[in-house]
Amino acid sequence: MPEENGHTGLVKKILDDASVDILEERVIAYIVRELHSGRKMSKILNDPYVRNRVNEERLNELLENEEVVGAVEEELEKAFSKWDFKFKN
Repeated sequence: MPEENGHTGLVKKILDDASVDILEERVIAYIVRELHSGRKMSKILNDPYVRNRVNEERLNELLENEEVVGAVEEELEKAFSKWDFKFKN
C-alpha cells in the first residue's frame, strides 16, 4: 500500500471528521425522535442504536446539543401542563 503524503492524510482526516459528524447528527435525530414518541430518556440512552455509535464521553457532549435540549424541554412542558399546580387556601 502506498504511503500517504500530507495532502492525502489531510483529505482522509476531513472525510473521517465528516463521517463522524453525520453519525452524531443521526444519533441526535434518533434521540429527539424517540423523546417525541414518548420513550424515556434512560431507555433511549441505553438503546443499542445509541450505545453502538457513540462512546460515553461523546454521548454526554451530544446531550448538550440544542436539538436534544429543546426536545427535553418540550416533553417536560407537555408533562407539566397536564398537572394543575395551583394551591388552594
